[in-house]
Amino acid sequence: MNLFSEAMAWLFAPERYAGADALQIRIGEHLFYTFISLAIAGAIAIPLGYFIGHTGRGRELAIGISGAARAIPSFGLILLLVTLIGVTQKPLAAFIAFVLLGIPSILAGAYSGLEAVDRRVIDAARAVGMTEWQILWKVEIPLGLPLLIGGLRSAALQIVATVTLAAYIGLGGLGGYIISGLALRQFDQMLGAALVIVALALVLDGIFALAERLVVPRGVAAGRAPDVRTRSSRTRAVAETPAN
Repeated sequence: MNLFSEAMAWLFAPERYAGADALQIRIGEHLFYTFISLAIAGAIAIPLGYFIGHTGRGRELAIGISGAARAIPSFGLILLLVTLIGVTQKPLAAFIAFVLLGIPSILAGAYSGLEAVDRRVIDAARAVGMTEWQILWKVEIPLGLPLLIGGLRSAALQIVATVTLAAYIGLGGLGGYIISGLALRQFDQMLGAALVIVALALVLDGIFALAERLVVPRGVAAGRAPDVRTRSSRTRAVAETPAN
């Protein structure tokens, strides 16, 4: 408990918000790496996932690649890329590592969102004369958007946690406090930085969770509400039924 108090004192110390090593600067660096990596990963994975989900081609390969990518150790991947690309290209190596770690979740969210769409809805869209492009953009993508946002949410949490390792190769971010704190045995600094990283992850998770609910089409949401009320009524009826 004493260490927690010291960490909070470190966080709210006036000197923490002044100079080149200010907390807000470190947070900005951390978010910069996170959002740029997430955007690049999305630009790669979303079109590929939509192609797989719409056509059904390459699904097994995508699942295999996604599973293998999830098993790659983050720290080892960053060091490997720095070694291969060169120490003068450390930012590039870090971005490649973060993007590779974010792609599997986004890819899975993109193609599973399209695969989850009821085939009867797609058949009905074809029956009224919609083209494949119109079916993709007006039917499949809107209905599959919640699962895509879920994939982005998972990827964002993976990346924001892994960006902490960027400090190990001298790229800043909140991990810098942890690396220097470990070397100097300043555990209050390490815990304080870890708390900020956790707070960032929770904020991002909350934003994506809200977005995941907001993107549900109104017709789908309206259709779910009566179903939920019906299930709730049935549950209450069963609970209130006296045992024999």
